[in-house]
Amino acid sequence: MKHGKKVNHLSRKTAHRNAMLSNMSCSLIEHKRINTTVAKAKALKQFVEPLITKSKEDTTHNRRLVFSKLRSKEAVTELFREVASKVGDRPGGYTRIIKLGNRLGDNADMAMIELVDYNDVYKLDAGTKKSSTRRSRRGKSSKAAPATTENATNEEE
Repeated sequence: MKHGKKVNHLSRKTAHRNAMLSNMSCSLIEHKRINTTVAKAKALKQFVEPLITKSKEDTTHNRRLVFSKLRSKEAVTELFREVASKVGDRPGGYTRIIKLGNRLGDNADMAMIELVDYNDVYKLDAGTKKSSTRRSRRGKSSKAAPATTENATNEEE
């Protein structure tokens, strides 16, 4: 029985799985977003988010812990310099998984995993304030029309 076993093995042995997740993490840190299958994206999210949390405190010990998982000096340097400065105030949830549909060759569910703070599309929406979604039975146009006509007459004088 599979009680309490929460690791998705991804049809790979342990060494192959760890190497694949390490390589995918390095690619994610370098490119800020990658396309992969949904299962690999979920496994990668569990693998990389603790590393990003460790990078928020730049100590030699944390760098060595992260390097033992990633095995890439360039990825560790980028993680501790650029990524950690962007996610410094975020309490977690550093990655986002967006489902893309099915792959043509084998119909596998595809997804894009990205670092949240590097997506400019969603950041613009957060900066602008949304208007209220409540609607009243009285129309705005009846109140707004006289106000605009009064403003127009005031400007002419």
